[in-house]
Parts: sequence; structure tokens; C-alpha cells
Amino acid sequence: MTALIVDDEPLASEELAYQLRDFPEIEVLGTAPNGLQAVQMIEDLRPDLVFLDVQMPGLDGLAVIRKLQEKNVPLPYFILATAYEQYAVEAFRLEALDYLLKPVERERLAVSIERARRTIQAKPAPAETGVPPQPAPPRAKLLVRCQNRNFVVDAAEVVYATIDEGLITLATTTLEGQSNYRTIEELQSSLDPAVFWRVHRSYLVNINRIKEVIPWFKSSYLLRMDDKKQTEIPVSRVQTKRLRTLLKL
Repeated sequence: MTALIVDDEPLASEELAYQLRDFPEIEVLGTAPNGLQAVQMIEDLRPDLVFLDVQMPGLDGLAVIRKLQEKNVPLPYFILATAYEQYAVEAFRLEALDYLLKPVERERLAVSIERARRTIQAKPAPAETGVPPQPAPPRAKLLVRCQNRNFVVDAAEVVYATIDEGLITLATTTLEGQSNYRTIEELQSSLDPAVFWRVHRSYLVNINRIKEVIPWFKSSYLLRMDDKKQTEIPVSRVQTKRLRTLLKL
């Protein structure tokens, strides 16, 4: 199950992410520090599950759900988290899957995750298109900063993008440098979803630039790309199924 954490308190967000490491069936795609960014990330990433703080400045958790409904975005399952019980009635009116009180106890979190697992498994699978809706035409050109110079490259020449400590690196067939995008989700939303694939929370790859698929431990894979370094990129457990379908493995 892919998941997103939404909380304006960094410590609470980090604590929940830490607890979720004990649940291998959950892959955290990212965190959003406010409601507006949560709406955008849910649209872009289409997580199965969202751990959503209720009280946030600006757009609060309940307003996030209403905003997605207004935009007709397919809704993930929401597990709301707050220190206040009075929001429970409204949460369930909006069909939240569960409601956790902070500080979140591990045993109670396990109950929520098991409920999510059963609910998601019982949900009829939609027709697989493999391509999320694209609200705007994909970018044909990207800016790459390398050695104090700004290069404009064709999107098709990008081999992969990765993020480390908030800095996005783009590797093309001829150079490697930094992107002016702030998040990998923002970069992904600007590119052609039929070509650029989020194989791991930290990597976005051009499927036309995969040179070799390497079997790895526990039935997972590495992708060897055709950049100068022949970089090897891990495929997450969640995305392994798509890889097998894509390449008939």
C-alpha cells in the first residue's frame, strides 16, 4: 500500500514515518507540510492511503478531503490523526477509514493499517491504464544547472532524476546537474507520465533509457540506466509488479 503523510508539525510527521517502518506492507511516498501541498501531492501520486492531520493552518485536513471531492479527484483512503476527539463525527461523515488520536500508539496504528489492508484488498480493481491523468501538456524542455552554467535539455534526453536532502539531480545522456524543481513530485507532474515512471520514492526514470534489468534480493530488481555512469536504481516493492507487466518479466 502506498501512503502519504500530511502534518504541519515536522516532529509528528517524522514520528509517524518512523513508526510506519515497522509495517513492510506500507510504502511512504512522501510527506506534505500543509493542506494545499497535500491536495497537489494526492493528485500527482495517487496514494492508496493518506495519514491526514486534522488541525493545520490554511487548509485543514477535513477541507483537504472536501477540496479533492470538489475537483473530482479519485479519493484515497484517509486515516485522520489529531489530538482532539471532536472532529470524529465530521471525519466519518466524510467517510474517513479511521481516526487516530495523538500521540499515536503503535498497537492502534496496527489496527488502522490492517483495516486499510482489508478494505483496499476488497475494493474492485479499476481498469489498469498505467498512466495517471495529465492535467497539462508535458514539458519538452528542462533546465539543468551544471558547473555554474544553465543548460536547456530535451525531456527525452533525461535518463533519471533523484532527490537527496531536498536537492533534485537530473542525469541526461550527456551531463548531470541540479534541477530548479523543488520536489520530485512537482517534476514528475510536469513530464509525460507514459515515459517517466516513479520506480522508487527517491527516483524518477525515463523508461526509454533503461538499459538492463538486474534481479536483486527478495524478488526485487535494479535498473541499470544508460547514462555515462550506468547508474543502478532500485525498484520499490510496490512498483515491481508494474515492472514485470511493462517488460513481461
